[in-house]
Amino acid sequence: MLTFSSRIPFFIAALGISLTLHAQPGAPKANDSTTPLHLLQPDYPVPYGQPKVDEVTGVLRRIYTYLDANTPTQLIDKETKKDIPSGGAFNPNAIFKPGDFRLISYEWGVTYTGMLLASEATGDARYADYTNKRLQFIADQVPYFRAQVLADPKANTPMRSVLVPHALDDAGAMCAAMIKASRAGGIKADLRPLIDNYINYIQTKEFRLADGTLARNRPQPNTLWLDDLFMSVPALAQMGKLTGDQKYYDEAVKQVTQFAKRMFNPQKGLYMHGWVEGMAVHPEFHWGRANGWGILTAVELLDVLPENHPGRPAILDLLKAHAKGLAAQQSGSGFWHQLLDRNDSYLETSATAIYVYCFARAINRGWLDPLAYAPAALLGWNAVATKVTQGGQVEGVCVGTGMGFDPAFYYHRPINPYAAHGYGPALLAGAEVINMLKKHTFEINDSSLQLTQKK
Repeated sequence: MLTFSSRIPFFIAALGISLTLHAQPGAPKANDSTTPLHLLQPDYPVPYGQPKVDEVTGVLRRIYTYLDANTPTQLIDKETKKDIPSGGAFNPNAIFKPGDFRLISYEWGVTYTGMLLASEATGDARYADYTNKRLQFIADQVPYFRAQVLADPKANTPMRSVLVPHALDDAGAMCAAMIKASRAGGIKADLRPLIDNYINYIQTKEFRLADGTLARNRPQPNTLWLDDLFMSVPALAQMGKLTGDQKYYDEAVKQVTQFAKRMFNPQKGLYMHGWVEGMAVHPEFHWGRANGWGILTAVELLDVLPENHPGRPAILDLLKAHAKGLAAQQSGSGFWHQLLDRNDSYLETSATAIYVYCFARAINRGWLDPLAYAPAALLGWNAVATKVTQGGQVEGVCVGTGMGFDPAFYYHRPINPYAAHGYGPALLAGAEVINMLKKHTFEINDSSLQLTQKK
């Protein structure tokens, strides 16, 4: 792919145009009759065209290097800051040594999954080792913290959300990552007790509407958060794969179907962020990352849902409708906006990365037409790659966001490189783009990126 600095001289050389010739008196003018203007190189805001596998791999490696160095696995005393060796008496001041990000969160569940996929795509075991080392560390702390947490389930301790989850945010993404790590076979710890505890919370303890739809009582009573699809369904789907028990698949399909009938706008092909049972009219704010969680849920479910499951056609149709709606909202820079259909809202990295992953994954699985969606996926990846610094931080990521019913709330959410939401999606996107580049070839045809059709 040509760099920006190389494009203009290449163009001049290709056309055989001499700058000195044009400067001479009587030289022909460069106009539509003398010059093929369609060959003029556009001033793209992000690189345009097919990235190379080694370029994508380099981006992933920078993210890995940063995260590996800044998410330690060690207990310390929160007052003295000294390391606590394993095997000693319980220290009530024990905490996980702080790094740039927490080891236990839904965002880091996505990161653990992204590291596993990056290892598959690149063949580099270091990515999977990142996940396995940290999940092993978490599992090893269960005996150490169990008595403290069970004595006070609301205690602010590192293992509370693992041993006594209080919300879907605590349970779903971490559970799905643990199941994937267990299925991959690279971890020694028996994660099944933790997995079962998470699934039990999702299945029996989370608040639900009368029809069984997973819900919350904030910010209003009986509220659906689109985010909660991802905080529950992938874990249920992975549990179905792990156990072979169809009840988990059935519940996963049920949740997606019941969320979609309330929250998916078929005319726009987008989800609203929140739905409240008591609202007669719903302000539809099509928040970027929430729509990311929605399409990622469909992809995660289809990845493991049996081909003969009766709910599969409806989930596949929903994926296609959502992808079509999202593709229509992609900006000319490759990014998607914070509010997808409001082009004066800012461009946001984490949602863009999620869409890139989902488009590429769906193309690689045969669910989406590569002719239609692969160029959008590569444009989106090229945009995301510009937001990964040389030090491996992911910029342009919206911080954690609740639910609002006015535009200012979404327009002015801060962005920050320490917003944990950007790292897992960037890893997933890069890994699946590598897989797509290995399966498909591309060319610049009449100045536009096109999938090369096999003859």
